[in-house]
Amino acid sequence: MKIILALSLVLSPAAALAAKSAPKPAVAAPVPAAPACDRECLRGKITEVLYALVEHDVSKLAVAPTLRVTEDAVEKPLDKVGLVRSVTKLRGYRQDILDERAGQAVAGTMVEESGAPVLLVVRVKVDPEQRLSELELVTTRSRTDGMIYAIDAFSGPAAKQMNFVPRLSQLAPRDKAIEIASYYPRGLSNAQTFNAIGTPFAPEAFRLENGMLMAGPGCTFAPGCEKIGEQSLKIFETLGRVTIRDIVVDERMGIVIMRLSWNQRGPGSDRLTAWEMFKVYDGQIHMVQAYMRLFPPAQDLGGWPVAAGITQP
Repeated sequence: MKIILALSLVLSPAAALAAKSAPKPAVAAPVPAAPACDRECLRGKITEVLYALVEHDVSKLAVAPTLRVTEDAVEKPLDKVGLVRSVTKLRGYRQDILDERAGQAVAGTMVEESGAPVLLVVRVKVDPEQRLSELELVTTRSRTDGMIYAIDAFSGPAAKQMNFVPRLSQLAPRDKAIEIASYYPRGLSNAQTFNAIGTPFAPEAFRLENGMLMAGPGCTFAPGCEKIGEQSLKIFETLGRVTIRDIVVDERMGIVIMRLSWNQRGPGSDRLTAWEMFKVYDGQIHMVQAYMRLFPPAQDLGGWPVAAGITQP
């Protein structure tokens, strides 16, 4: 079933004036009131996929007849996925983003291939009968794959800040959370700094990229990086404008994750892509975390189309 994405804002005269500087929300989706697969169902689907990989057996997964699978941007039958044969262990790190309304979940995880650590992003989508209809697997095995690979950051539980549970009163509605997160790709494409467009970062906000602290308090990567809002974005003039392919929202945890790609060639003539997530509550972005991977230009969208209704920055 296609989800038609639309945005409808009703602004008072005062609100309209304030909204002029705000970015357009990237997407807002009308979704079913009663999800076929709730939070624990979606979490379980990710778990089932991970165990199918480590047990080298996908035959027990409940899949839709129309199941589509990609592994590192290449479409293939489920039983031909290389990870089904190569994964030997699940490590402790796992960050779930569970979107009940859309029937989708994304998880950043760590697995092993014969002792070698692998950063693995899993995206699943389920149909109304709780069967897998989409499965996307993206691996980063080294700096060659992802430019940055701070593996020690993934040796334990997921980041405490991303897993803080806001009170319901602190959470923004779905559309508003997307609007707040959308300042980030808008800044990457259009600004010299995030502060220049009024990005609502919390004072303690910071950014991790493949495990490395790249902005925020304590950052030593580059001069000025300790202030995420003031950090220069000049490098993104080289990478080009960003494209948003997908948006998944964990409404209960206040997490918005976007699948991003840049339209110019980066290091090694490949294009930078990322699953980038934003912790949003109290009207601010408190943390940004990216799982990055380089792909050849022809595969920069990861083998999937841009979701309908997304407004690009």
